[in-house]
Amino acid sequence: MKRIYVCLLIFLCFAFVQAQKIKHPALLYTPERIQQVKQRIVNDLKMAEAWASIKKTADEQLQKKNLSKADYLALAYLMTDEKKYADKLKEILLDVIKEDTWGSEEMLARIPVWRADLGLAHKAYLSAIAYDAVYNDLSSSERKEIAEGLKRLALDPCLGDWVLEPARIHSLNSMGHNWWTSCACMGGILALSLQNELPEAKQGAEAVYEALPQWFDFAGDVLQQKPKSFDADGGMYESLNYANFGIQEALQFRLAWMNTHPGQKPVQIPQLNKLSDFFVHVCYPRTGILYNMNFGDSHKNVTAESTLMLLYAMGIRNDNMLWYMNQVEQGQHRDGYFIDRPMGFLYTPDLSKAPQLPEIKKSQLFADFGWATMRTSWEKDATMLAVKSGHTWNHSHADANSFIIFHKGVDIIKDAGNCWYPNPSYRNYFFQSEAHNVVLFNGKGQSREQQYHGSMLRGYLHYLLDADNVKYVLANGTGPYSDQFSRNFRHFLWIDDVIYMIDDLKTHDVGHFEWLWHPGGEAEKRGIDLNITNGNSSVVVRPLYPRLLAKSDFVHDYPEDLYWEEVEAPTEDLKGTETYYSFHLPAKVDRVKGLTAIILKETPDQKDLPYMERREGKDWIGLRIHYKGKITDLYINQLADGRLMHSNSWIEADGWFTDAYMFAVTYEAGMEPADSKERFICYGSALRRGDVSFFSSLAKLFVIQKEENGRMKLWMDGQPKMNARFRSEKRPKAVVVNGKVTPVVYEKGTVKVSGVVIE
Repeated sequence: MKRIYVCLLIFLCFAFVQAQKIKHPALLYTPERIQQVKQRIVNDLKMAEAWASIKKTADEQLQKKNLSKADYLALAYLMTDEKKYADKLKEILLDVIKEDTWGSEEMLARIPVWRADLGLAHKAYLSAIAYDAVYNDLSSSERKEIAEGLKRLALDPCLGDWVLEPARIHSLNSMGHNWWTSCACMGGILALSLQNELPEAKQGAEAVYEALPQWFDFAGDVLQQKPKSFDADGGMYESLNYANFGIQEALQFRLAWMNTHPGQKPVQIPQLNKLSDFFVHVCYPRTGILYNMNFGDSHKNVTAESTLMLLYAMGIRNDNMLWYMNQVEQGQHRDGYFIDRPMGFLYTPDLSKAPQLPEIKKSQLFADFGWATMRTSWEKDATMLAVKSGHTWNHSHADANSFIIFHKGVDIIKDAGNCWYPNPSYRNYFFQSEAHNVVLFNGKGQSREQQYHGSMLRGYLHYLLDADNVKYVLANGTGPYSDQFSRNFRHFLWIDDVIYMIDDLKTHDVGHFEWLWHPGGEAEKRGIDLNITNGNSSVVVRPLYPRLLAKSDFVHDYPEDLYWEEVEAPTEDLKGTETYYSFHLPAKVDRVKGLTAIILKETPDQKDLPYMERREGKDWIGLRIHYKGKITDLYINQLADGRLMHSNSWIEADGWFTDAYMFAVTYEAGMEPADSKERFICYGSALRRGDVSFFSSLAKLFVIQKEENGRMKLWMDGQPKMNARFRSEKRPKAVVVNGKVTPVVYEKGTVKVSGVVIE
């Protein structure tokens, strides 16, 4: 009987050990995925063509001994079961483990030594895919030999440098961006692949799995000014390119973990649920390849379909993901998940049911890292304004208060871009303020030391309002410019076909201001305007304050007006040069209000442009704009720019009495301004006319008010909880505040709104 119990115990132990082992292939090229694509290529011509391309690449590799295409060989073997692919994979694996090191000479020379970098991490990934695919064709001794070799060359460097004690040299504070997920998570995938042979590999994979949520949760720090990694509304500060890469690497490991641990509920990572919205908000659909915001070290043709495909495979799905993936053209950037590449082939979902347009709002503020987008619609070739004022750190450039305008399919006012980091043009130009649409003082932008040390005082974006034809956002770049500026605010007020950019600037010393413009097309100065045209896209840049642009090249005849300078700079591909423009204010001052109108033309030859009249009064400057039968009066309060502390900034302008920093009223031609049905108030507590109060709030607020079809619509921001009163001649049928219907509280010509909370 005792012998029976011993045998039973041995059997149970053996069964337990076997149950803990991975049944290869199990990582990403799973039998279920292989079966799905086999079925799809029967009826889907594009998928069939993609498979033919992948197989051709794999066949070409049969004559080589190259790990870099091992993923193609692995997929070819699992799709065809032809032994020639398995033999080649085995040959490659047995060959590469003979190498002394996979570390790079540059990294190995550092103190302490960096054994694992991005190149080594990619080799770890390819080795894991190859080993997983060919596992069942290896003898037990070959499995052990290869596993030990890969442990020495890749697993120990990746997990040792980036995760495990006592060898770890990196922290989330110093290298917690895309390098961490690439090195740690590709090491984690390799650990999953090797864990049947190496118990320490299993422990390493578990360590990566436990650490991964910390990367998503990292809240930044104070002493090294490392930014918070993820915005509360989704997305990552590191530029679209590196955000997608870092997240993609993390999700590949997480998906491989889920595949190798079926039935086990994965640890929750809340940030994953908002990632798709982030990538949708920062894209620009157009005729042709999908564009994206290219702030920082990114390119406008880089897309994030890889992240969305991995999320979709994990069961985190929505129709907007399908819409986004359907906009991406095959091969439009270097590292995409395209269907003629193994991961794209396996993980591109059926896009036949992708919606024509996404169901998502048209504007979004990412306040934690200082990005915002506003657009006219989600149709292709619409107009999108992208604004940045946030962190300067690593891949995030010295571009506080900069912006990009996409219009009619192109970035008509653009970001200069970036280039390969070792090239001097990167550190001397592309990273610096000069490569962006910002204001310089005495020829200087943000301090150049911020490229490596970052800005201890970051920039911010606030108070985004979107009322369809009226939109607003405030950029505060004072922090990154604080060695020169005590105020560096830039307001973007978008009314109909004009974006008004208002710069509120105050410096510590007297000097010269200049405004930089990077055209995304052919630029031509015509009188007081700079016209920029690219195909069907055209805008007019019209400086209005503090001075107009000098009317002619005889700038000495206009000694007080802005004069322009054409500056040559390298193109993004470094194959030539291009011109950007600098508008200089001749006067030496320490305080200035800049007002520039950017007119969005319907066609390049459009003649009927808004007529703008400069107007001034006591303590205010402004415009009267006539366009398409409407008049808009825009007022800027000169007292509300911080020059007063305890005295409120009251002004009287054309019969209006207010303490607002800025306000605008729009009305039909022939009507009285007091009868306007559309008003914008920027940082104001009251707007009155005679003894009639049009708006009142104890705290200064940012408000857009519209009256349409008997309904009052309000967009409000400025305080966490807001109470205000608005004039209305009649009791409105409904009151809608920030998109939500609220009870109508009406008394004596006034609508009362209480307890409005920003969500």
